[in-house]
Amino acid sequence: MLARWRLFVHRLAGHSYATATDAVAGLLAVQAENPAQASWAVADRSVGVSDDSLAALLDQGEILRTHVLRPTWHFVGADDIRWLVQLTAPRVRRTMVQVQRSLGVDDAMLDQSSDILATALAGANHLVRDEAAAVLADAGLPVDAGRVGLFLTHAELSDLVCSGMTRDGEHTWALLDERAPHARRLDRDEALAELTLRYFTGHGPATERDLAYWASLTLGDVRAGLATVADELASFEHDGRTYWHAEVRPSDGAVAGPRAHVLQTLDELHNGYQDSRYALDADRILPKGRLPSVGMVLVDGQFAAGHRRSVTDDRVTFELDTYRSLPADELDAIEDAAARCGKFLGRPALVITA
Repeated sequence: MLARWRLFVHRLAGHSYATATDAVAGLLAVQAENPAQASWAVADRSVGVSDDSLAALLDQGEILRTHVLRPTWHFVGADDIRWLVQLTAPRVRRTMVQVQRSLGVDDAMLDQSSDILATALAGANHLVRDEAAAVLADAGLPVDAGRVGLFLTHAELSDLVCSGMTRDGEHTWALLDERAPHARRLDRDEALAELTLRYFTGHGPATERDLAYWASLTLGDVRAGLATVADELASFEHDGRTYWHAEVRPSDGAVAGPRAHVLQTLDELHNGYQDSRYALDADRILPKGRLPSVGMVLVDGQFAAGHRRSVTDDRVTFELDTYRSLPADELDAIEDAAARCGKFLGRPALVITA
């Protein structure tokens, strides 16, 4: 019940978002350290989104990619990027302190690197990583891979830089003020309320601990947000947990189809939760230690197999690692799911079972 309800809320069953921009706004943020996989996560929830059309939205700056919520990349909407970074960056930075110390980088060096990057990026001068490293090196800063990554991430968490236009397939960095000049600014209480309401609306039913994990917040912060917006949400008790969700609950018929999905393990349907992530494996069939290295194949909102996706010029192949026997109707549904992904990538899909 819980997993199928989430399929509906995530717009993976029953209905879809009208646009990719709507999908990112509806989820508030989409984990995106693997841009190709994250692009499919957005497209699978949207109507008529192609790989090229989503890339255009990223180049235009309607959707941006930056470190926010947790110490990893996410897609976020241009309207939401600034307040989300400002709210979640302080605790994300705490997770990076040990790395900073191990690299011998002090706070003054971080601030210096951000000043240098701000000057270099001014005037819509979007830089790839090697170019940013060269600018930092010219100023006398160490530019081994670990330190460059730390400098760039610090600048992102300082709501100074974010993704720029892709150049020859490479991610670039640009000034956030230039990419999202009209991004909203919220005070902390307003931001907590907005994040809480939109998380439980776009991910619910979910628990306080799910949100605390997702946004790197304390339970106290989550409860403060809930105190403000609880009258706009509903809740119920299940398996010793309190689940929060939008007031509207889908009927069983509304959750119908498609039956199967091929998703990355980092998809919000999985990584949007921690406390109640088990909902995707109600029968506890998932082999221990196998999930992190493969994609997910879900049937009726439950794990059925892992998959390894490979893309060539003429096809996209899904090699399945099944967790149980798959009857013919479920294999048909999985092939339909693979075909949807293939259509997004502009290639026919091939499903291979062991």
